[in-house]
Amino acid sequence: MSRNCGLTLPLLTRGSAFALLCLLLGTLELNALDVTLNNFQDTVCLHAEWQMNFTIKYETVKSGPKTVSVQVPTNVSYSGSDCGTVNNISQIQVRFGASFFWNVNFTREKSTYFIDSISFSYNTSDNDTFPDAKEKGVFTTIFEINTVEIPLGDIFRCHSEITVKQENVTHTYWDIFVRAFIQNNTSDSQEYVCDDDEFLTTVSTIIPATVPVPTTKPVPEEKPFPGTYSVKNGSAVCLLATMGLRLNITKDKRDENRFYLKGVNISLPFVKGSGFVAGNNNLTCWDAPLGSSYMCKKEDVIVVSDSFKINTFDLRVQPFNVMEGKYATAQECSLDDDSILIPVVVGAGLAGLILIIVVAYIIGRRKSYAGYQTL
Repeated sequence: MSRNCGLTLPLLTRGSAFALLCLLLGTLELNALDVTLNNFQDTVCLHAEWQMNFTIKYETVKSGPKTVSVQVPTNVSYSGSDCGTVNNISQIQVRFGASFFWNVNFTREKSTYFIDSISFSYNTSDNDTFPDAKEKGVFTTIFEINTVEIPLGDIFRCHSEITVKQENVTHTYWDIFVRAFIQNNTSDSQEYVCDDDEFLTTVSTIIPATVPVPTTKPVPEEKPFPGTYSVKNGSAVCLLATMGLRLNITKDKRDENRFYLKGVNISLPFVKGSGFVAGNNNLTCWDAPLGSSYMCKKEDVIVVSDSFKINTFDLRVQPFNVMEGKYATAQECSLDDDSILIPVVVGAGLAGLILIIVVAYIIGRRKSYAGYQTL
């Protein structure tokens, strides 16, 4: 069953949209890196989550310059990562594929810490990744940051995309969440937000006191950052996709006690620079009362556009009023509600019975005239 669902209301927070993205994608895996390090006392001393990819330009023997995009897989190694409890320098090391190595250093001072430097190495002898490479060997790019001092105990957060070009390599980082040199593993730490995130959260609220409030002007929506996803057939990856996807859940202003899915927006870059973009901000899917969850076990289809549809299976979602991390009582979709079949079956049976009676009556009437002739 396909549904084209409709209304316009405010956007949901980025975090909730991200959670719903995971629900929609089902078996697809988001390639977010996540590492937690313990010290010699077996207590957490560093935790980091982030996403990154790389674009590398190299020379070929026959075709001149060539560019390859490197997506970080889920099966990486963090071997060599260290908390830095002795020398005040901690590091995260990431090894992936047959030819890639990435490293970031954190330096601690008296009351602050900062991201010191990042290095990235790749081996052009890997013919699968760098076919026909003119120069074979290991190449390393290093760039220093050390401009942002973060108070000890605080979490550094930056959802905005950060792009750095160093020699032949372009680094792209986003959805960064880092807490280094953890002294007590508490959950009440404050966040130190990067400048780009800070700008996004304040640009729509700062109004000079001496200037009259202007007519409300729509603020352009932030472009969704691309994530990399994979589908596996057993242990082998059979599909890879990189896309940015925004999901919007809103409370219904026609009825303040309900919520529904308002919009879906997707951007999918292709290999040769082109891309696919689709969106629909006039949906009314997944409608349910606030304080409950929405559930649909059977397959359902959300029509985003003529060329893009989302199929959901065993769906359950609750974007508001989640208590203790558990779903509330679910409102089932109409596809799961078998009770509506009963009146349909009864109605169809009655209609069939009436049709049989009418046909029998007509036949009987015709036979009753068969024994008489006109005088």
